[in-house]
Amino acid sequence: MKITRRKGDAKPKYLAVVSEKSSKPDSSRRTAPVDTSVAVERTRDSGEMTRNTAETQISVRVCLDGSGTVDVHTGIGFLDHMISALAKHSQMDITLHCTGDVHIDDHHSVEDCGIALGRAIDVALGQRKGIVRWGYALCPLDEALSRAVIDISGRPFARVKLNLVREQIGQLSTEMIPHFIHSMITSARITTHVDVLEGENDHHKAEASFKALAVAPKMAVQKTNSNDIPSTKQV
Repeated sequence: MKITRRKGDAKPKYLAVVSEKSSKPDSSRRTAPVDTSVAVERTRDSGEMTRNTAETQISVRVCLDGSGTVDVHTGIGFLDHMISALAKHSQMDITLHCTGDVHIDDHHSVEDCGIALGRAIDVALGQRKGIVRWGYALCPLDEALSRAVIDISGRPFARVKLNLVREQIGQLSTEMIPHFIHSMITSARITTHVDVLEGENDHHKAEASFKALAVAPKMAVQKTNSNDIPSTKQV
């Protein structure tokens, strides 16, 4: 990845382009070469990126030190609802627009939105200096109770157990809800365990989980008195 500083900006900005071209192109799915590069831009506590493939076109911007402002259009109503809950309860501003091949199914749009949002969060976190690093939350929604435990470590890992039983919630396949979380968390290079401890209603279980995912980082990104990376490895 090559990173260049733009001259003349009032605030430091960085631009990186990451190649995502597959080493095994599927000619049955693509009739022409497709630009799948990802543009990433960073300002203080914020990250912005675009992701364009043969299946989705996505633009996303996040501001960690925001007010919970949200502008989300994924083409899948319940996913919009979950991302809105994530923004509201984390107080992170999220703008995410996706045009995807939902005429096929929801898989590509959900997965790619998770990847793009996670990478924007990763960029916004920067070097992860001077923060607590760990956080957790327990969030109820009526009969449902979900728990999220996170480590902003630079180590991508997600274990997601939501115990959903319906095939769909609105237009969103329930199997894609943990997949979205996994894609977002690993792309953000965060370790996360999220699970539903109690619950009967799948809508409640999913929403409580996103609320817990929103609240836990608020603890983890709190500032400390040090400017060190909170790791014995110092990386």
